[in-house]
Amino acid sequence: MTLLEVRNLEVTYAGGAQAVRGVNLSVEAGQKLGIAGESGCGKSTLALALLRLLPKDAEVTGEILLNGEDVLAMKWGRVRAVRWAGASIVFQGAMHSLNAVHRIGDQIAEPILLHKKATQEGAKKKVAELLEHVGLPATRANAYPHELSGGQRQRVMIAMALACEPDLIIADEPTTALDVMIQAQILRLIEQLVAEENLGLIMISHDLAVLSDTCDRLSVMYAGRVVEEGPALQVYEDAVHPYAKALSAAFPTIGDPASRFAPRGLPGDPPDPSALPSGCTFHPRCPVALDVCASEDQVLRIAGPGRRAACVHVGSAEVAATEVEARSTTA
Repeated sequence: MTLLEVRNLEVTYAGGAQAVRGVNLSVEAGQKLGIAGESGCGKSTLALALLRLLPKDAEVTGEILLNGEDVLAMKWGRVRAVRWAGASIVFQGAMHSLNAVHRIGDQIAEPILLHKKATQEGAKKKVAELLEHVGLPATRANAYPHELSGGQRQRVMIAMALACEPDLIIADEPTTALDVMIQAQILRLIEQLVAEENLGLIMISHDLAVLSDTCDRLSVMYAGRVVEEGPALQVYEDAVHPYAKALSAAFPTIGDPASRFAPRGLPGDPPDPSALPSGCTFHPRCPVALDVCASEDQVLRIAGPGRRAACVHVGSAEVAATEVEARSTTA
């Protein structure tokens, strides 16, 4: 069952900044979709747009179908009902997302009281169950955020996201600023919860290694647009788009001293979304750009079974053969 289907989503901020440009994606029940890219590529804007959490002056067009219902066409009362209960977000930076002057138990209980119409006693019991579910003792419900470690606070955010039993969880860089041991624990916890509850998961990160290890499929964004998508491990290990290749190459290969001492970065920064370059927006930084890249934008093309990439170097005979094979299989 398709939990979420995004069709031609575009987000433009006041002043003309095009943060998201024609994004299409879908998430099935039990599926984990990773979204990768540098800071400024539109990942967090995409996440906030899914539940209409953007500023009022942001112009959002397209369709966001959550269980078949268009979020962008909902009245505000319906949007409030869908948040937490239909889909929830684990925000990056738990210390900034939690209220410093309220106990964590009260903060987890708030959406339960609001959406589930539970009694105070029922909400308290549910909070205890949620905390234990994410590996924290129920007694921590009386703690304030500053009394918890970074990993514990992130577990609280996950417990809060699960409070109203949503179908879809959107995790916006849930392991940012955590040490590697805690990061691994949080990732395994998320995987376990998705499997047990048959949830859909969208995980956003700049770390392709983390996404390839956690997610089923991976979409790489650049300048507000998906430039490559496919099975997560394939995209990480054998990227087709030059930008996805550069992201993968930025991580040293374990056991290979040469790669560790010679990390490969990507010169420059993502373009200003209010002044995007012509043609393919990646061409000013692309090491294999052709003259046509500066004048013609590139659309997603078939790059193999279940894979697509928006690059002029993707296509020709190999793609044509794949398309013919796909048509003959479905015929």
